Amino acid sequence: MSERLPPLQSLYYFHLAAKLGSFKLAAKSLFVTAAAVSQQIRQLENSLGVELFVRQHRKVTLTLEGQLLYQHTENGFSQLQQGVRQINQDPRPNQLSISTLPSFAQHWLVPRIGDFRIQNQNQELTIEPTNQLVDFQSSNIDLCIRYGQGNYPNITSIHLMDELIYPVCHPLYQQQHGIYQLSDLPKADLIEDTWPDLDWSKWLENVELTASKPTLQYDGSHFVLEGALSVQGVALAKHSLALRYIQEGKLVRIGQIAQKANYSYYLCAPSGYFRREKIEKFRQWIFNQVKEFGTATKFDGVILNLE
Repeated sequence: MSERLPPLQSLYYFHLAAKLGSFKLAAKSLFVTAAAVSQQIRQLENSLGVELFVRQHRKVTLTLEGQLLYQHTENGFSQLQQGVRQINQDPRPNQLSISTLPSFAQHWLVPRIGDFRIQNQNQELTIEPTNQLVDFQSSNIDLCIRYGQGNYPNITSIHLMDELIYPVCHPLYQQQHGIYQLSDLPKADLIEDTWPDLDWSKWLENVELTASKPTLQYDGSHFVLEGALSVQGVALAKHSLALRYIQEGKLVRIGQIAQKANYSYYLCAPSGYFRREKIEKFRQWIFNQVKEFGTATKFDGVILNLE
C-alpha cells in the first residue's frame, strides 16, 4: 500500500461521520449533502482498500478497520485544532503594547489614555513612541497606530481618522510680529516638519500665497509643535495635535483655512491580532475617542485638499 496519505477532506468527512454515527448528520454539520459525504468516504475506502463502515438502513457503524482509523483521526484532528487555537491565542492577554508616532502619543493619545485605563483596570498598558515600523514577528507589540496611506505589506490597516493641517503660533509671537492673517506670513519665521505632506511651499501654493522659506525644520511633528509653543515662529501643524493647545490659549490659529492631509491615521497589525479581545476593546475605545474628538471640535473654517 502506498505511504501517501489520502486527501484531508475525505479523512475529515470520515471523521465526522464516524463521530456522529451518521452520514446525514455529518452532511448537516458540513453544509453539504449526504451523497457528498458518502462519495468522499467511498473514495477513502477505495484508496485504503478496506470497508470503513457497515452501512445499514438508518445508521452506519464502524468496521474494525474504521474503528482503528477513527482513533487516529480523533487524535490527529484534535492536535490540528489545538495548533490553530494556539496560533490565534493571545500569549499575553492582560498586557497591551502599542507602538505609535511620538507626536501622536504625546499630544493626542496619552492625554486620553486614562479613560481607557479606568474602563480596563486589569489591563497592563505599554505605549512605545517610535517612527520605526514594527516587525510583529520579532517583538511583543500588539498594535501600531501609523500615519500614512495604510498600504503596509502583510499588515491589515484599519482607517482611524483623517488629518487637517494649518498654521499656528504662540500668542506672544503673534503680537511681537503682527501675524494675524495668512497675508502676514511673509513676516514670520516658518517652522516645518520634514514629513512630506507638511510642506510649507505646497500649503502656501494651495492658498495662492508666497512667503519666505522655512527658517526651522524639525524631524517630527512633536518638535514642530514644541517650536511654536516656545515662541520660535509659525508652525505648520496637525489639527489633532494642536487643537488642545489652541483651546488652552497656548497657541493661536492663523487664518481660517485648513488643508486635508494626504495621509491618515491607521490601526495596523496582522489580521489575526484584531480577533484578540484586548485589541478589540482598545479598537472600540479609540474609535469612540475619535468620534468624540470630531464631534466636539468640528473645524470652523474652510477645508481644502492638499495637492
